[in-house]
Amino acid sequence: MDATDLEFRARTQSAAIPPALVERLLELGNEEEVRQQAGRGEWRCAQALVRLFGERGLRTQALEVLAPYVTAGWWPAVETQVELLEGWGRAEEAIALCRRYAQSGESVALGLLGRLLGRHGRADEAFGLLRDGVRDWFLAAALVDVAGAAGEDDAAAALLADRIEAAVPLWGGLVVEPFNAVDLLAVIHERQGRIDEAIALLHAHGFALVEGRDRLADLLARHDRIDELRAYAATGLHGLAAQCLAEVLEERGDIGAAVAAYRTIGEQDGMSHVAVPLARLLERHGRGAEAIEVMRELVEGPDGLEDWIVEFLCTLYADQGRPREGLAHLDAVKERRAREDWDFFRMRLPLIAACGLPDRAIELARAHPEGDTWYAADEIARMLTAAGRPEKARAVLEPHLASTPARLAEHLIDAGRIKDAIAALQRPPKDPVDSPWTMTSRCGDWVSTAPPL
Repeated sequence: MDATDLEFRARTQSAAIPPALVERLLELGNEEEVRQQAGRGEWRCAQALVRLFGERGLRTQALEVLAPYVTAGWWPAVETQVELLEGWGRAEEAIALCRRYAQSGESVALGLLGRLLGRHGRADEAFGLLRDGVRDWFLAAALVDVAGAAGEDDAAAALLADRIEAAVPLWGGLVVEPFNAVDLLAVIHERQGRIDEAIALLHAHGFALVEGRDRLADLLARHDRIDELRAYAATGLHGLAAQCLAEVLEERGDIGAAVAAYRTIGEQDGMSHVAVPLARLLERHGRGAEAIEVMRELVEGPDGLEDWIVEFLCTLYADQGRPREGLAHLDAVKERRAREDWDFFRMRLPLIAACGLPDRAIELARAHPEGDTWYAADEIARMLTAAGRPEKARAVLEPHLASTPARLAEHLIDAGRIKDAIAALQRPPKDPVDSPWTMTSRCGDWVSTAPPL
């Protein structure tokens, strides 16, 4: 096996079996085929087998599956083996394996080694290993993880404070290296019980996202500082603080107050930032009609014609058993836009099917000016499958094999044509693949970054 080839295929999902279809193969009893493909460099097959063998207590077999990938220097396999060894109580073996790769100086391996050492009574060693890498965001996060156990919270805080002080101006703001230094310093303050200092720090450095969340709002919520959270939400323009407040109120069973939190922000800054989470809240609590009204008002506004917003409204109409109203609303959208390309037209299809007219939906999709494209074929195949006609769905997809291999393979697997399905998936692409930095795949699986070696 070749690490470069493995990396390319994992990043791009090019000529590879995606995770969802590996699971489908196993569900249908094709374990032997998965084994063969794992031995031929299909990393997702190897991952699935390792998990399966682990569940069965077959540790030797799990390591045998990983062995050629580890030998090739494929980092995800090394990381998997480290996790297995640690989970089996063989921490020293895990540390030794990880240390071999950490010697290259790659942050991913160093960070994993540091955390391993910290979890197994060697936090002092871990802190010493990581402290010089504080400018690297990944190593800085690992340093904060081990600092508490090492009794070095103050030292880690000082290192991070120095980095924040060294921030440089750029484009009207300050750039801190590492970019997560403020967040990590707040984590240490919070861990030490210095909540006011953590709050003040985050306030001082302004709004920032951490994994799609407002870091300050979540801190206030964790410490039940609801009045402060409410005041902070009232100043925000992005809606995430209001969402955090609403989540807290919903957890407490105060649905009315949660709804009011969203509506208050909407009255101040418009509903564009809060309409979708408000609609989802209303729908969760059996208030689907109100959810539709919230989204309808947004769609009818000046900023409401984005396709994902209109599609969410159409989904609500369908879920509430009101597909004809959804179609009428799409008519109004079409009139406003003075056209209806495929992205909006396809929203009609499930609504038409929900009216009891699936054949009519398929007929209209085929007749659309873009009905012979691969993306239309994908939609038509979905409808045919839902109508209980999988053979016709396969026939629609087959001319578009180069663009929809995973969708066709799914149908072939369900039909028992395993070899044909794998051949379709492993077919080399004719056109250049998209940039790996898009970090997407056909089956919605996030792929890893490059290995350290």
